[in-house]
Amino acid sequence: MNLIDTHSHLYSKDFKEDIEQVMQDSIASGVSKILLPNMSSKYTEDMLDLCNKFPKNCLPMMGLHPCYVKSGTYIQELKHVDKEIKKGKYIAVGEIGLDLYWNKSTLEIQKEAFIFQIKLAKQYNLPVVIHVRDSFKEAINIVEMLNDNGLRGVFHCFTGTIQDAERIIKLNNFYLGIGGVLTFKNSGLDKTIKKIDSQYLVLETDSPYLAPSPYRGKRNESKYLVNIANKLAEIHNRSIEDIITITTKNSKNLFKI
Repeated sequence: MNLIDTHSHLYSKDFKEDIEQVMQDSIASGVSKILLPNMSSKYTEDMLDLCNKFPKNCLPMMGLHPCYVKSGTYIQELKHVDKEIKKGKYIAVGEIGLDLYWNKSTLEIQKEAFIFQIKLAKQYNLPVVIHVRDSFKEAINIVEMLNDNGLRGVFHCFTGTIQDAERIIKLNNFYLGIGGVLTFKNSGLDKTIKKIDSQYLVLETDSPYLAPSPYRGKRNESKYLVNIANKLAEIHNRSIEDIITITTKNSKNLFKI
């Protein structure tokens, strides 16, 4: 197998004690590449350290997560993103976006940070990895406004409706990131994804969060990407080999890896 986990936070403290084993298990399960989204300058060093330890497997992104957009620090954080992107060693601008679940009061500066980073991605011809939580309408409106042939990306951890999926697909060069929620019994995501052609999908774990069934509630790991791929194969009535081939091709196309 040749799977690509397009979104995993393996540099987080949750893996501090056993990251070597976690990486070995992921590689043994067939996950050959793990893409690491950044969240803020606080995490940059740990993320790059992991990439240096596993240069054949781990690839870094650079971005400011919307939950880290704070009124007193976000300008400095965006300068950090800009400075790092200029170094040319990142495969994407992410994760970026809007989050109205935790804090609605910062919406305007979240939008400002989101727009700044989308423009940065276009400037450096990098894909965007978009986080949305309770904010799909606000986020897609911004992406539609800035969209052109130079923009491509993924809506990470997609859990929306068929109408949401269709708006993303209409952008062209955009994908839906499918993770552990697909395996949750009452999520309803399986019914939506059944109607979406696999050419628009990439796979992710979002480790250490959102572990797929039967590991729900436990620490997620990149090795569980196989469970997500199996569920997608079941929903689309295709072989696991077909699903891996298609989603891996999609990931390589999006991230140019």
